Amino acid sequence: MSGCAKPSDTYHCQQLINMVLLIYERREKESITERGRSDMLSGVILAGGKNSRMNGQNKAFLVLDHMTFIDRQIREMNKICSEIVIVAMDPAPYLRTLDRGIRIITDYFPEKGPLGGMFSGLTLSFHSNVWVVGCDMPFISAEAAELMLSCKKDAIDAVIPWIGNQVYPLHGIYDKSCAKPIRELLKNDEVSFSAMLKKLLWCELPEALFKEKEIDPRFVTAINTPEDYEQAVSFYESLQMNYRLGL
Repeated sequence: MSGCAKPSDTYHCQQLINMVLLIYERREKESITERGRSDMLSGVILAGGKNSRMNGQNKAFLVLDHMTFIDRQIREMNKICSEIVIVAMDPAPYLRTLDRGIRIITDYFPEKGPLGGMFSGLTLSFHSNVWVVGCDMPFISAEAAELMLSCKKDAIDAVIPWIGNQVYPLHGIYDKSCAKPIRELLKNDEVSFSAMLKKLLWCELPEALFKEKEIDPRFVTAINTPEDYEQAVSFYESLQMNYRLGL
């Protein structure tokens, strides 16, 4: 199988996609509920941001269809994850509102952005495969994560969605071992996702593959501003209206 020769390359070829489709089609005959959590997947939600563009409002507790973002994410992750970890700068709001079965941890490297949260989440996850999302993503998809997980082979550090000609490191599936290169980056004050991707052997999963499986690629949507939030609410209300009308 052809692929990348060094970590900075993407590991993306037609043979791999065909293999993923075959595996996924076999497993698609079972429902997610029936499969349960057999893949031993950890779910990590990064909730340590300052929410400055949201005027300081904690995005994890924004409400969509009577549920907070964090509750929506936990509900979706529970479909395929055997544990859920929240990485938060201040655990108190989550301890007061969430089920005790949810693990809440703090950043080992504070003030290092999402990469710092990823290090803590990967390090303290129980399982070798870890689904990582940001708390500002209200439309995360267990089906998308499962498809990416089916593509993650032993030689690959991460499987990451490629939507609209852009890579989305959040909503990716990572190997727990990625914590080591991330730690080295953080120690050198390198905190960008681009720096991380240069250190990993990763596979991009293209938008066309998600669409082929009827998975809406908007699962990567992140809410950063009040305007983004208004658009998300309008989008969800339109979906609900179309559903009621049978469209």
